[in-house]
This record gives sequence, structure tokens and C-alpha cells, in this order.
Amino acid sequence: MLAASLQLADEEGLAAVTMQAVADRLGVTPMALYRHVKNKADLLDGVVESILLEVPLPDVTEAWPDRLAALARGTRSAALRHPGVFPLLLQRAAVTPGARRARDVVYDALREAGLREDDVVRFERLLATAILGFAASEAGGRFAAHSAEQLNADFALLQDTLAAAILGALAAQSV
Repeated sequence: MLAASLQLADEEGLAAVTMQAVADRLGVTPMALYRHVKNKADLLDGVVESILLEVPLPDVTEAWPDRLAALARGTRSAALRHPGVFPLLLQRAAVTPGARRARDVVYDALREAGLREDDVVRFERLLATAILGFAASEAGGRFAAHSAEQLNADFALLQDTLAAAILGALAAQSV
């Protein structure tokens, strides 16, 4: 059902994802979907999870900056695979277990970096917003006038800037 929802959204846009349209795609009645989801919001949470499950988790033995960079690259790739659906990640919180797994990796990396617990949540929110925003903008065509080389350089600069912000927070903690 979630795969059918994601495919429908990829092909026809998020507005096309209705309980009726998903049911039609699956060859069932809309009522059959309610055995699996409570409502359309629940279905959309599942679509968010489907996209985030495509992001490969980094090796836990890698250094924290490398894990964050790997997640960022994976997120960007997912955006490019699902340009019409990806903005949903900016609209809906990651509430399902599968959707939260990437966030949990970020939390672990930030803790390993040495951030205080209250800063871990804050920095995850800021990192996610920056990476998701860049990825959604690129996938949505906002940067179409720029070359792939320029976008790759911009994304690398964004990652470096975010890592520097984390290091700056660590330095401020120790003062």
C-alpha cells in the first residue's frame, strides 16, 4: 500500500494521493485500506517513512562527521528520486519507527561529537531543515540554472558549514 502510494505520488503528485486513488491502484475498496492506516494523514506518514527508508544508514564505526555527511548525501539522493513527493518531509514530522531511524543516527552522531542533550535535539532540527531544504529545492527545480558541479560544490559547502556550526557549539560549551 505504501509503495503504491509513493508510486502514485511520484507519477501524479501529492494531491493525487487519496484513499480512493490508492485503493483503485491496488484493486481494492477504500475501506480495505483502513485495516492498515487510520486515515490519509497516517498514509502520508507512511509515505514519509518509505522515502526515509531509502536513505542508507552509515556505518556506526565511521566518525560522526562522516556519518552525518553520508546521511545528507543519502537524503539528497532520495529527494532526486522523488522530487514531487520529497517536500512532504518538510511538512510532516518523522513519527513512524522507520522514519525516525535516520533522526536517531543524527542524534547519536551529535552525542558522540559531545553536544549537550538539549543541543542534540536543536542541532538535529537545524541540520535536518538545512539538508531537507537544499534537497527539496534542488529536486523541485529551484536550482535548475546551475550546473551539477556547482550544486555538488554548494552541497559540500553546506555540509562543511553545518559541521563548523557543530564545532562552534562544542567550543562555546567548553568556555
